[in-house]
Amino acid sequence: MTVALERTAHAMAPAPPRPARLVLTPHTALAGQLDGAWWPRSRDLAAELPLLVTALAEPWGHITRVTVNPTRWPVIPHKVPVDGQILHVGWFTEQDPDKLILFSHTLGRWDLLVVPPETGTSAASRLMAAAAVPGSILTAAALIAAEAVIGSRPDLRIREDAWESEGGARTSDIGALARLPVGPLSAGARW
Repeated sequence: MTVALERTAHAMAPAPPRPARLVLTPHTALAGQLDGAWWPRSRDLAAELPLLVTALAEPWGHITRVTVNPTRWPVIPHKVPVDGQILHVGWFTEQDPDKLILFSHTLGRWDLLVVPPETGTSAASRLMAAAAVPGSILTAAALIAAEAVIGSRPDLRIREDAWESEGGARTSDIGALARLPVGPLSAGARW
């Protein structure tokens, strides 16, 4: 008995693109250093920017220009096609390397912390939550530096994990210094 097998080439449909990993600062009257955070999956701007700009289309409108610092991006394309439009990409060495700036002709400018693609999930969650705090004065560089300290200190991670497991919600020890006592008030000082 012979069996005839027919080989057919099945065209595999490409997987749909995964959504951008993004968190935005809630709309408030408090202006801060950052408008949120973006956690790209790679350092390929040509592949990552369309996902980001598409995700921002509804809340922020048509993004026309993006600037980055070349320190973190191996290749910076000058133009990236996004939904039939052209996104212009520029770079400045003076710009914070951990920040991406987006521009729209009609709605203005937004600054996002760029969480490094290789960052672990816990660290990325802390960074994204900290970047989305309304009115925060912390810059992208300050957040990345603080996370590097937390990531290198197991005692800080253990305290945070204990807090989280007990039902608390804390993003990091960044604000802990502001809660330290500063000593007695001088004579005549008022609250």
